[in-house]
Amino acid sequence: MLTFEYISDDASLLSLVEQYQQSTLLVLDTEFVRTRTYYAKLGLIQAYDGKTLALIDPVAITDLSPFWQLLTNQQIVKLVHSCSEDLEVFAHYGECQPSPLFDSQIAASLAGLGHGLGYAKLVDACLQVEIDKGESRTDWMKRPLTEAQLQYAANDVYYLYKLYPQLQQKLAESQREAWLFEEGQRMTEGRMSLPDGDTIYLKVKNAFQLNSQQLAYLKVLAKWRLNKAVNRNLALGFVVKDHALIALAKKQPTTLTELNRLTDLTEQEKRIHGKELLSVMATADLTHLPEVVDIVALKSGYKSAFKDVKNRLTELCEREAVSLEFVGSKRHIHEYLLWLYHEKQTATPLLLSGWRGELVKDLLADVRFG
Repeated sequence: MLTFEYISDDASLLSLVEQYQQSTLLVLDTEFVRTRTYYAKLGLIQAYDGKTLALIDPVAITDLSPFWQLLTNQQIVKLVHSCSEDLEVFAHYGECQPSPLFDSQIAASLAGLGHGLGYAKLVDACLQVEIDKGESRTDWMKRPLTEAQLQYAANDVYYLYKLYPQLQQKLAESQREAWLFEEGQRMTEGRMSLPDGDTIYLKVKNAFQLNSQQLAYLKVLAKWRLNKAVNRNLALGFVVKDHALIALAKKQPTTLTELNRLTDLTEQEKRIHGKELLSVMATADLTHLPEVVDIVALKSGYKSAFKDVKNRLTELCEREAVSLEFVGSKRHIHEYLLWLYHEKQTATPLLLSGWRGELVKDLLADVRFG
């Protein structure tokens, strides 16, 4: 049984933060609930500096600002595992991002232990400890939390602290610590802002099926949905689903009768949003139409160029003992080929940026596509 402090009032939190400010390493994790909401509901924060393991109750505490300020202390390394969703929580509730950031999942990948390892597998591989994941489906907003749930939460930071020396040593030996912290910095970029409402339509599934005029309608519909989701704290799909937006953009109803004939919208979507959807569609700019979504992956030569890049990267990654999926995933390679297709006029792809760019160097210089 792990010993921990349960922090549920402002004074206790302030005292804890004062202690943590003296640390050089702080392990972090969060527990949250996300079902129908746009933002996750924060149920618990776990922290451990090697001395005090704390379970912080954000439901009970009225002022978490001292803790959020702690996360930006540049003298303290923030140790996390697969932290993408945690970063969303910190951005929304704390309006901050932890820095400098050490993600143990990324560290494991750079150290050659495997790509995308889950916490339990990494702990088992490095510490030969099997973690009980029986409480993973807990409702973290419910109070009181059981002792089993609290122990489960405590485990998530306790063993991560124990992992750190091994991971740090492996990265130091391979001279990849700078890579790790560069990735941490990159992961936090853009987290403080909402998605761009004017380009969010490009992320709607099957947007590529639409012509320019239809995209004009999808553009205003997708922006409306984003604003509605944020304001009501609803997941996008619980406002109106993607396929319904596509149907509206294709059919372009102008009356409730026409809208009600669409089978892609649920009766609830029609009842709640019908009139508003028609009003939104009436604002579509049909004078300055969006460009048709260009499916570069269907272009002649794409498959062969993709295979060529992947083969070159595979050889490099085997030689450097680093995961291909981490250096050059399918998404990374596609982004690179997209850049080539647009004659290198768009933003530099991740594959050629930072430590990846140093690693790849001239490897892809003679790749041709477009």
